[in-house]
Amino acid sequence: MPGSTPTADQLAHARDLLAYLEAGPSPHHVVAESRRRLDAAGFSPLDPPAEWPTRPGRHYVTVGGALLAWGSVGGSPAAGFSIVGAHTDSPGFRLKPRPDTGSAGFRQLGVEVYGGPLLNSWLDRDLGLAGRVVLEGPDGLTEADLLDDRPLLRIPQLAIHLDREVNDKGLKLDRQRHLTPIWGLGPVDEGAFRTYLAEQLHVAPGAVVSWDVMPFDLQAPALTGPDQELISSARLDNLVSCHAGLEALVHAHDTDPPARTPVLALFDHEEVGSTSATGAAGALLGRTLERITGTLGGSRDDHLRALAATSCVSADMAHATHPNYPERHEPDHPVRLNGGPVIKLNSQQRYATSAGTAAEFVAACDRAGVPVQHFVSNNTMPCGSTIGPLTAAQLGIATVDVGVAQLGMHSIRELCGAADPLRLAQALTAFVSAA
Repeated sequence: MPGSTPTADQLAHARDLLAYLEAGPSPHHVVAESRRRLDAAGFSPLDPPAEWPTRPGRHYVTVGGALLAWGSVGGSPAAGFSIVGAHTDSPGFRLKPRPDTGSAGFRQLGVEVYGGPLLNSWLDRDLGLAGRVVLEGPDGLTEADLLDDRPLLRIPQLAIHLDREVNDKGLKLDRQRHLTPIWGLGPVDEGAFRTYLAEQLHVAPGAVVSWDVMPFDLQAPALTGPDQELISSARLDNLVSCHAGLEALVHAHDTDPPARTPVLALFDHEEVGSTSATGAAGALLGRTLERITGTLGGSRDDHLRALAATSCVSADMAHATHPNYPERHEPDHPVRLNGGPVIKLNSQQRYATSAGTAAEFVAACDRAGVPVQHFVSNNTMPCGSTIGPLTAAQLGIATVDVGVAQLGMHSIRELCGAADPLRLAQALTAFVSAA
């Protein structure tokens, strides 16, 4: 396919994306890496409970695994916002509050399934642990990030000798019984995981109060294929979009000031429905936008006018046409890796795209000089959803759903084209930079 071999710029962008992917094994680490990049670009943090400065500027706020950032230049408070939304979480597992368990002489850790992972893809993988731990100290509660990239855990598959029909009848996994990772030998030791956390964070076991910790794949992200035309990695869904949105926000003011205030919204908990304090179904974005209007000296009426003038791109990964399962896809709308950003449409409103918002994104792609594709589900297949419909409904703002095409969505190891991430970043930059 013409244009499928990445250019030098596309490969450079892809390599930076690989570094971002490796730095983000949990939503908390995605936020930390995003903060680091925003700090380097001249953005400054604001504290949600504090009073914010009443002047334009480049700022961000973080709450748990969510981050909102913007760059206002002092235009009309009613001019509106250009929002890029994405999510920091990926399907997988979370450690239970009392994880110490085991059987048959093995020490194991109890996990809860998070979202809709392809469970079989987690078998026979070396897994590390990452997340956030709440500690109690002399000055009260504090939070600490955990990142242990040693091969600590493994979920071994049952040998074919004991499941001889697995290749013909398929693998069936009981979520409660078959997915408990092994992390050592010996008797069950209640409190061993708490002791492990304390050792990693250099505190006493009694200081460990609670945790939000998850296993992650230790295999590094990689450029693959004879011409490095593909990216293989965990968490492409949806860190490709987070990375592209960051790039767009950082470069939104490279030329003339945009007409609307550029905003980046990275939510948590999309994979489990977004109904949380840091999810797209919550009040975080709406309240933040209203406070941004206030920093520009706007009234409540100015804010409502701004929302009416706002456009949002919900950026999440898209399904490419699978070469081994073409019958599962809409035959007249093929989607290719390295074919450009994908506009996602669904008449049941599983995506928020309308004719008008699709046209606005096509115009942004034209300005950026990148190709565009369209995804529609096969009528016999159910359609997933994104933060797009939630954001559109919560705030009444025009929204388009787009993404980079990929294979293996929700696998521990996903695949996309190496040329497409830069193209998405360029399209998003054109969208948030519109004069």
